[in-house]
Amino acid sequence: MINIWEVNETNKMIEQENLDVRTITLGISLLDCIDSDLQKLNDNIYRKITAVAEKLVETGEEIERGYCIPIVNKRISVTPISLVGQAACKTPEDFVTIARTLDQAAKTVGVNFIGGYSALVSKGMTTGDKNLICSIPQALAETERVCSSVNVGSTKTGIDMDAVKLMGEIILKTAELTKENDSLGCAKLVVFCNAPDDNPFMAGAFHGVTEADAIINVGVSGPGVVKKALEQVRGADFEVLCETIKKTAFKITRVGQLVAQEASRRMGIPFGIIDLSLAPTPAIGDSVAEILEEIGLEYAGAPGTTAALALLNDQVKKGGIMASSYVGGLSGAFIPVSEDQGMINAVEAGALTLEKLEAMTCVCSVGLDMIAIPGDVPPSTISGIIADEMAIGMINQKTTAVRLIPVIGKGIGETVEFGGLLGHAPVMPVNRYGCEAFINRKGRIPAPVHSFKN
Repeated sequence: MINIWEVNETNKMIEQENLDVRTITLGISLLDCIDSDLQKLNDNIYRKITAVAEKLVETGEEIERGYCIPIVNKRISVTPISLVGQAACKTPEDFVTIARTLDQAAKTVGVNFIGGYSALVSKGMTTGDKNLICSIPQALAETERVCSSVNVGSTKTGIDMDAVKLMGEIILKTAELTKENDSLGCAKLVVFCNAPDDNPFMAGAFHGVTEADAIINVGVSGPGVVKKALEQVRGADFEVLCETIKKTAFKITRVGQLVAQEASRRMGIPFGIIDLSLAPTPAIGDSVAEILEEIGLEYAGAPGTTAALALLNDQVKKGGIMASSYVGGLSGAFIPVSEDQGMINAVEAGALTLEKLEAMTCVCSVGLDMIAIPGDVPPSTISGIIADEMAIGMINQKTTAVRLIPVIGKGIGETVEFGGLLGHAPVMPVNRYGCEAFINRKGRIPAPVHSFKN
């Protein structure tokens, strides 16, 4: 039974501590839309998305009003488009027509983002995969709500270095085509290792081929709630610290479970997973970096940061899995720079560098996220950063990702404004020593020895 004290506690989390359901993401399979005729394919995609997602936004708003729980975003993820479009798309420009269709469908049903303009190439690229990847810059420049991701590595297959090299070039081209908006297109493009099939968070969400025809996934976020809870045990030992994080994560996840079950019931679509990820926003008091400071660091990036983040991530997962039978996606702590005011402050103070962020990705939920870098960085350097992050994911059997934004026309120390949840960020320095000879080697980095488990 839920008592009145728990109701009041949850209300306080929502009203004072920035607790929200960050997203209800409706996953939709487009496999039954496949057709060799490009026009028919686009028609099929538009009809299915608009039919299945017709009541998504309305349902989310009804739950918000009924339970007084903020649901910030309503989103859609679809089957990776490289799979859906291969029969009909013979050129990158053909794939761009699908991006436009996705964008129009997203606008019709009223969601803010649609993910799944994606390719899965951890072991190699088909012609269709390569055409989709090459179409990404134009697709993101010409659409408003489409998000793209490319999975270039996994623990089981290794890292496709040809795809890594190509993605360095694609990121820079995307930056160039969207330079009038501070290279905003790159904020909608993620490179993954070990990408999950059920991630509800953008820009990396897609609907995996192992999923049902349609599924409801919910992402919950509450860094402000965790920080407030830790303020009450300031100076306590690690046991008390860990127990406090676990209990708080449990309570946050229960809110997500309630919303997910209600959305599933009202729409008649199966509930998939709850993703409990401490995803920050630019709002004051809604910061993962501030949690690390509350644990005892002067700034995120100080000695001890990786240990503190490892502790936080683990306790969040332990609390979350007790609150729902289906915890999935990424679940843990995100460390985006532009979306977290505490991270921005740490960068501006000189406490947090790209290299320290990379170390932190060994123990967080994802990876190098929403980091603005100078626009004159060569593509091989971007590929090298991607390769490093993919190696961390491959060896540690975890999801890692890279969302870098080379801002054309801006240099170190200048500020980039993205707006909304994407926030703003200082342009960070990048190691200027080259890796071109390494990136130009063709082929694949083999899977690690611990991948052989069958």
